Amino acid sequence: MRFRGLAEATAVVLAAVVLASIFTYPLAFKLGHVGRLNTDDGRWSIWVVSWVAHALIADPAGVYQANIFYPERNALAFSEANLVEGALGAPVWVLTHNPYATHNVVALLSFVIAAAGAYYLVRYLTGHRGAAAVAGVLFAFCPFVFARTAHIQLLFTGGIPFCLLAFHRLVDRVSVGRAVALGVWLWLQALACAYYGIFAGLMVGLGTLVVATTRRRWLDRDYWLAIGLAAFVCVALTIPFFLPYLAVQQESGFARTLEDAGMYSADAGAWLASAAWAHRWWLPWIEPFNEVLFPGVLALVLGGAGMVVAARTRSNRELLLIYGLAGGLAFWLSFGPDAGLYTAFFHAIPVFSFLRAPARIGIVVTLCLAVFSGVALRALLARTARPRLAAGLLVVAAAVELMQAPLTALREAPPFPEAYRTLAVQPPGPVAEFPYYYRRGDFPRHAIYMLNSTTHWMPLINGYSDHIPQEFRDQVIPLSSFPTRESFQILGKLGARYVVFHLNLYDTRSRARLLERIDSYGAYLRPLVREGDVWLFEIVGFPN
Repeated sequence: MRFRGLAEATAVVLAAVVLASIFTYPLAFKLGHVGRLNTDDGRWSIWVVSWVAHALIADPAGVYQANIFYPERNALAFSEANLVEGALGAPVWVLTHNPYATHNVVALLSFVIAAAGAYYLVRYLTGHRGAAAVAGVLFAFCPFVFARTAHIQLLFTGGIPFCLLAFHRLVDRVSVGRAVALGVWLWLQALACAYYGIFAGLMVGLGTLVVATTRRRWLDRDYWLAIGLAAFVCVALTIPFFLPYLAVQQESGFARTLEDAGMYSADAGAWLASAAWAHRWWLPWIEPFNEVLFPGVLALVLGGAGMVVAARTRSNRELLLIYGLAGGLAFWLSFGPDAGLYTAFFHAIPVFSFLRAPARIGIVVTLCLAVFSGVALRALLARTARPRLAAGLLVVAAAVELMQAPLTALREAPPFPEAYRTLAVQPPGPVAEFPYYYRRGDFPRHAIYMLNSTTHWMPLINGYSDHIPQEFRDQVIPLSSFPTRESFQILGKLGARYVVFHLNLYDTRSRARLLERIDSYGAYLRPLVREGDVWLFEIVGFPN
């Protein structure tokens, strides 16, 4: 039995790897030199995975002291920490020290984990491998995920089905080991993506109440002790990693508002939007739309059929309540504050103050449809003369419908300039890079420097994240004109040692003025690299 289980797991993983490589083409064939470099969020994702991978090896206790916004503390907690992603990428970082390879391997793993999670959840609930295989494809490669390839944490949907699998196993046979397993899975999903950790927790909470009702366990002491133990394990493991976020929130007052949530809520068109080749023809008919949430035609048809089957079958009515309610509530919540329910949750559940995008709960709808698809397929394939062939054809049909390869948003990564290779061998010291973007809409452009910092990992005075510290905001305008006496004074207080100029990022007039200022303050700037478009200087003094 153990061998059969291992053989099945191997087959599932290998199939998921092949599908992930096809769906994300050409990512798997250019691991070390492509990325979402057409967006600064994509650069941020490459930086954050590489930083966590590097820090977990070099200084695990200092992982939250990211090298951006120097001298701010806990800078990693200004956004998603991506600790799970960095841990998965650590072996690649050790072998290559290549930020693109580190990030891209992790991105591929996210699809593999999602496919395996949905497969094992549906197989457990239906007992049918063919149905589980189709459900795995429908969930792991849904349009929702491909709209988020610039955000590594949003690719990690796979923990949600694994959390629910652990939940179902626990309620079917209560034990300490299964309770701990549920707590650990919830913890891991929270560390991989806080949004999905909250979603998984809400689904488990809903499932707990449904099972207590359908199985009459309201007075079952062992049941509630097991659920309580799972919650305790999850909270106890999460608290140490959550404390930096609380510190940031207390020091800066950083929190999301309902107005923020309104900006990132789904509209009606979002639920029909998809970039899959099979769906693109109707996009002009549904514009405008502000999100991509369409779960797929096959998922809708099979999911709807599965709900009908579940409603008619007594043994499946518990699933109908859990996943029907979860999917319906998630659909409602996706529309944000204006739809009402999100506002109630925002005021009733404290962790919602850390969330900004209600539309992201749309992934729960897709998962619920995948589960119901499994229910429908179990009934359908049982009546088929050749169920394996039929299941295989449905897997192919699901893949064809959801396919959107090649990923045209990927860009070839240029080589890192000589200035960074030189900087990497210099004595450590804080670095400031220019142009120093000072308009609020241009803050994300500092992510270029963050990605470049993966070559040296020195403290970087620049930075970009969800939370922008007030000290950074206060100094961006005077620093934008460096070198000047005022900007030198600011860098002196920050302890800056190196400055990098990207001449190609200045317009002709600004570049001419910059060169004049560099010559004027030449006594304080020792050139280390003054060739090409990227110049590196060491600050050797500060004007009075």
